[in-house]
Amino acid sequence: MPPNILLITSDQQHYSTLGSVNPKIKTPALDRLAAQGTRFDRAYCPNPLSSPSRSSIITGMYPSQHGCWTIGVKLPEDVPTVGQHLHKLGYQSSLIGKAHFQPLASQPGSESIECQPLLRDLDFWRQFHGPWYGFDHVETARMHTCESHAGQHYALWMEEKGLTNWRDFFDPWPPDPSVKKRPSPGVWELPDEYHYNRWIQERTIANIEASIKQGQPFFSWASFFDPHYPQVTPDPWYSMYDPADMEPGTLEEGEMERMPPAHRQTVKEKADFSAWAESFANHGYHSHTKSRDRDWLRRTMAAYYGMVSFMDDSVGHILTALDRLGVADNTIVIYSTDHGDFLGQHGLHMKGAFHYEDLIRIPMLVRWPGQVPAGRSSTAMQSLIDLAPTFLAAAGGTVPGQMQGVNQMPVWTGQSESARDHVMVENRHQPTKVHLRTYVNERYKITLYRGQTYGELFDLVEDPDERRNLWDAPAAAAIKCEMLHRQALAEIAREPTRMPRIAGA
Repeated sequence: MPPNILLITSDQQHYSTLGSVNPKIKTPALDRLAAQGTRFDRAYCPNPLSSPSRSSIITGMYPSQHGCWTIGVKLPEDVPTVGQHLHKLGYQSSLIGKAHFQPLASQPGSESIECQPLLRDLDFWRQFHGPWYGFDHVETARMHTCESHAGQHYALWMEEKGLTNWRDFFDPWPPDPSVKKRPSPGVWELPDEYHYNRWIQERTIANIEASIKQGQPFFSWASFFDPHYPQVTPDPWYSMYDPADMEPGTLEEGEMERMPPAHRQTVKEKADFSAWAESFANHGYHSHTKSRDRDWLRRTMAAYYGMVSFMDDSVGHILTALDRLGVADNTIVIYSTDHGDFLGQHGLHMKGAFHYEDLIRIPMLVRWPGQVPAGRSSTAMQSLIDLAPTFLAAAGGTVPGQMQGVNQMPVWTGQSESARDHVMVENRHQPTKVHLRTYVNERYKITLYRGQTYGELFDLVEDPDERRNLWDAPAAAAIKCEMLHRQALAEIAREPTRMPRIAGA
């Protein structure tokens, strides 16, 4: 029987927040995965925003190819997905948790079911379970912690559990200015047993059990929402970490002097993002810590750690279920996230358009007993666009030419040192101004901005915290020239081939 595939993802998680990397954080389930499998320390997202990155996971394509180029943009429903290919190979596929393939608005030609007021139309969601984007079975929701977009299958689950007043624990929809929002960071009064972590845990296990009962291999995606802002979570998780023990990142004096103009705006008292308005005005990008004291950032970071540990607890229950069901040895388990986050690094928190490692580098763990070496850490470069072709290769399928990722299975199993010598990261949040490309290899990183002469060049060996931009440094001119050439070659090489050439003309 081909291997089962269990993908577990968080939302917006800094690469350092794994217990096997950072001893300050408690993640026993993820530590167990790391001990029984391999931790990949150079994994990257193809875009630092949820929708495009998540769409790349299921398509194996870059956002510029699959069409979901930023948040608020729909992933076209005719784009082939890995679930569709696996279905043809006999797999039963399910998605439990966050999808975010479609925007919070709907209009003719770009219809979305992930929009208000449909999100709270529980009669619709009671009838809808897929197929959707290649998943045979879907149970999804769209909020982040206590935000107003709670509903869908998660709300149905809460009501089935007896929490008929679930709306009281979330911001109202439509928004009501008279209702004071919960402070972030803060304790969420929602009881642990009704939290969406428990919903994802329970329903993922149930769908795995259903696939086993039907005698089919499964591809299951347990898609967690945390540790996304706002940082509110129930106790005891909120109080698990002492803010005094937290060490947020910092902004070094003068580090922005060599950075592009939009970076320099983040440190001004009255930042002017008019040239980048579509990016910064409508999504709170790069909230600067100058408006917050260090005590607030420590409390936020402590809550963030608590959210990761809570999620880890539910991951542990899912892994235990694999053991109980006797399928752990024949299940490939992958843990990662859709993109990174800022925890004070460069004076920033939340996410944004700039391609620092904190935002584009992500945690990644892979376990497959007897196939993937146990207890190993690897610096082999990985990208989320590699997941779809690797899953197909593991299932014995053919990787279509339209997929731009590479098969990482030889690297995962230790047969090859690496499958790629670079990664590419796109960002087109605003069609002309916030439109950048980053090329990263083992040592250097270069970022180009559409229509601009400025850019970024970092030596990740000599300057791992990315404090010194070498773009205009005379001593780095040769490296800059070489990296520009490498990036141009990489752009050519990643061109997909939807249809094979089968004749001379």
